[in-house]
Amino acid sequence: MHSTSYTLLGVMSGTSLDGVDLAYVRFEKEESWSYELLDCETIEYEDDWVMRLRDAVDLSAEALKLLDVDYTAYLAKTINTFRRRNPLKIDAIASHGHTILHRPDQGITYQIGNRPELAKICETLVVCDFRVEDVALGGQGAPLVPIGDQLLFGDFAACLNIGGFANISFEQNDKRIAYDICPTNIVLNHLTRALGFDFDKDGAIAASGTVDDLLLKKLNELAFYNESFPKSLGLEWVKREIFPILNQVETTIENKIATFTEHIAIQLAANINLFASDYGENRVLVTGGGAYNKHLIERTQHWSPITLEIPDAKTIEFKEALIFAFMGVLRLRNSINVLNSVTGASKNHCAGILYSP
Repeated sequence: MHSTSYTLLGVMSGTSLDGVDLAYVRFEKEESWSYELLDCETIEYEDDWVMRLRDAVDLSAEALKLLDVDYTAYLAKTINTFRRRNPLKIDAIASHGHTILHRPDQGITYQIGNRPELAKICETLVVCDFRVEDVALGGQGAPLVPIGDQLLFGDFAACLNIGGFANISFEQNDKRIAYDICPTNIVLNHLTRALGFDFDKDGAIAASGTVDDLLLKKLNELAFYNESFPKSLGLEWVKREIFPILNQVETTIENKIATFTEHIAIQLAANINLFASDYGENRVLVTGGGAYNKHLIERTQHWSPITLEIPDAKTIEFKEALIFAFMGVLRLRNSINVLNSVTGASKNHCAGILYSP
C-alpha cells in the first residue's frame, strides 16, 4: 500500500496505567514525512482495569490468555467509543496493546489486546503486535518509537520520553541509538498512591520532601545503569530491584518520592550529557507525563547544561500513540519500522501483524 497520504488511529497503553491514548493522525509523504494530529484523547481506565493490569504479571498462563481476550474486547469498545465521538475515516488502526511480560533476555514479550478480534469488532484493518518479531530476532523489542523520532522529530538533538519508564533516542555515527534510562512514573505513582494521590502533580510532593543520601546512593549504584545499550526495562525489574530498596528504608513516603525524583533527574541528566558535545544546538524534546513534573524537569536541568524543550500538550501526551500510528503506516508500505541499532536485533525489519476485519 504505497500512497502519499494516510490517516491512522494510533492506540497506546503505557505502564503508568493512566488510560488508553488514542491519536487520529494524518501523514503526508513528500521529500520527507510530515504529520498532523487531528483528534486525540486519553480514555482513563476504570479502577477494576487498573487493578487487573497492575496484577497481571503474576497470573498463570491460562489466566493471562483469558485476560488477553477480555482486554481485546475492552480495547475495541474503547476505540469504538472514541470513533463515535470523532467520526473518522481511517486507513487502519495501529495498536501497541498493553505490555504484561517483557523479558527479552528469555525471548519473551507479551502485549495483550493484539488479537484478531480487535479488527472484527472495530470493523477496520488493524496493525498490531509490533514487538514480538524483534525479540525473535534477538532484540530487546524496545524502544520502538525511535523510528518516529528519526523521521518526524529529527530537528532535535535527542528525544526524551518520560512515561512509566524514561527512554532516550538520538543519532550517533549515522545510526539511531535508543534505550531505556530508568523507571520513572511507574515508581513515583506507586509511592504517591500510598498518600492517596494518583500522581505527584507538578512534583510538589517531591519538592516538599528531603532527599535521603544513602537511599539515593543505593539507587544510583544499580547495575543496570552501567550496562551498555541496547537495553530495556520492565515491571519485573522494578519489582525485583527497586521496590525492595525502597521498602528497606525507614523514612517518610514524601522523602522517598523526593529521593526517587532526584534519582531520576540524575540518571536522565547523565544520559543526556553523554552526547552533549556532539551537537551544536543541544535541544532535547521532552514528552510523556513526566514532562509536566516541574520539579523533575528543574532538577534534571540542574544536572545538565542542555536545553530541555517542553512542546505543546498534544505532543507531550500523544507522541507515542502518534508514532505507533506512523509505525502502522510504515508497515502498510512494507518499509522498515524497527531499527536494529536501537533494539540489538540481527537486522532492521518491518514489524506488525495485520488483521483484516
